[in-house]
Amino acid sequence: MGIDIIFKIAGVGIITAVTTQILKHSGKDEIAMLSTLAGVVIVLFMVINMISELFDTIKTLFSF
Repeated sequence: MGIDIIFKIAGVGIITAVTTQILKHSGKDEIAMLSTLAGVVIVLFMVINMISELFDTIKTLFSF
């Protein structure tokens, strides 16, 4: 877990932005917003997983 998570988040962001722009130019604004929302949800799940690992590490660190 290092710089690779940053690249994963950036990759999801780039793919989401490109997909959204393509869909907006083709006149499918509702689907473009759904694709943006899907990208945000994917990144949130990645971040929540990292926060969960952080709490597990803190719990094991302070357990006696």
